[in-house]
Amino acid sequence: MPNPPVGVLIIGAGASGAAFAWSMAGTGASILCLEQGPWMHQKDYPSNNLDWESRALGPFATSPNVRALPYDYPLNERDSDISPLMYNAVGGSTILWAAHFPRLKPSDFRVHTDDGVADDWPVDYETLDPYFAVNDRIMGVSGLAGDPSYPYHEPPLPPLPLGRSGNRMAAGFEKLGWHWWPSESAINSREHQGRAACINLGPCTSGCTQGARASTDITYWPLAQRKGVQLRTGCRVREITVRPDGMADGVLYYDEDGVLQEQKAEVVVLAANGIGTPRLLLNSKSQQHPEGLANSSGLVGKNLMFHPCASVSAIFDEPLGGRAGPVGCAFWSHEFYNTDPARGFVRGYGFQARRGLPPAQTALWGMARGNIPWGESHHDAYARMYDRNAGLLVIGEDLPEETNTVTLDPTLTDSHGIPAPKVTYRLSENSRRMLDHGIERAQEVLTAAGAVETFADPLLRGAGWHLLGTARMGTDPKTSVVNEWGRAHDVKNLFIIDGSIFVTAGAVNPTSTIQALALFIADRIKQNMATLFD
Repeated sequence: MPNPPVGVLIIGAGASGAAFAWSMAGTGASILCLEQGPWMHQKDYPSNNLDWESRALGPFATSPNVRALPYDYPLNERDSDISPLMYNAVGGSTILWAAHFPRLKPSDFRVHTDDGVADDWPVDYETLDPYFAVNDRIMGVSGLAGDPSYPYHEPPLPPLPLGRSGNRMAAGFEKLGWHWWPSESAINSREHQGRAACINLGPCTSGCTQGARASTDITYWPLAQRKGVQLRTGCRVREITVRPDGMADGVLYYDEDGVLQEQKAEVVVLAANGIGTPRLLLNSKSQQHPEGLANSSGLVGKNLMFHPCASVSAIFDEPLGGRAGPVGCAFWSHEFYNTDPARGFVRGYGFQARRGLPPAQTALWGMARGNIPWGESHHDAYARMYDRNAGLLVIGEDLPEETNTVTLDPTLTDSHGIPAPKVTYRLSENSRRMLDHGIERAQEVLTAAGAVETFADPLLRGAGWHLLGTARMGTDPKTSVVNEWGRAHDVKNLFIIDGSIFVTAGAVNPTSTIQALALFIADRIKQNMATLFD
């Protein structure tokens, strides 16, 4: 039997798709979300087992090319300086994230006005502020009000503890007079909306068995389903179909048995991340849209932004208890966030304080660097590093460049024969100078904190969590893919709500802003129901 048509069809059940579904529920429209991955279960996460560190490098690895699970799709990343990371499941990449949860700053929305580069956004921080607040409450955000680098806002939960490593590094920032502030984190510091508090277990990035770290399968989706939203898993969308007038009318997808299905809809919403969304648009060619759906500008898949990251690790002269607590959520610093021409680059970067590595990761890291040799001194060298390491991540703003792209690979396909994405990305000279500056400042502040030795990784290849900019928003159809509220310029009943609509990247993790945008777009759709397709 054919699938009955729906009012709103969402593709992707991750951070943005879940928030959007919850907001749209109760409008009277029938809402269906298709997700290619499965439901996850806390009992299956690696930290329930003694071999949790090795599992995090295999079936729970962050790269789909490493996992190669049936519901993953491959990526051609040979021409990329950074490896894209993602997870396919209900909850998307929030299943394996660190839950570091900053917002973009007001200045991030007016980069061209302030610094003469890139473009300004067609929305601003003040417009998104109420949606940030709603999202903080539903996700469960811990933090401390009053950060001078942001407009005043109050996280719903108290901040997470800094731990010994966080306090030790923060002392270095205090000594130099540099800004730092406890991280806002989508991790419960106390019980919140039926979810338990964090117990400082540590391995956040391979799934939270406690349920304290937010993922949208346990935050938004239960709320959306209780309001009548349907969620269908094991569904890999091949293409968005169109009517003779060029409007979207649904999708073709493969179900969990590999059978090609059709799903009709009045409105189609893309929430497949900054690589999955352009992949699907480019694969949805038709007579009406010969260059791919919503691509009259030629910008679908262009302007890919990652956030280039460098890492500076430090060894201290005392145990720090570093593996206890959320790995990426001690504190942040925005001391070098804004442009200073004297530094030799435009825009800036942030610091994220990283807690210590667990046992096996310490060994692998030390041996890879040659700091833990085989032989007689192996145990002494390991003891010097384990539980005495911590560090800073330098997260740089990535400016949009049309040469950084997501295209369709001519030969590589997924298990259903759908062309895989080919990622082409090169680190800009501006970003290289920015990271070099950040490495020097990180070494300076860690030394001020008492580090006895520091080690720099100048570019983390495996840090491509943030997939942004490949279907950018704007008011001009010639220079953007969607308008200021996420509607495709070319297809009036197609909306995009994930990180691909970012105009610029800022220098902070994007998930909070992605979800605020999804909530904002849902509200605009509800406000314009009567004239939605005008």
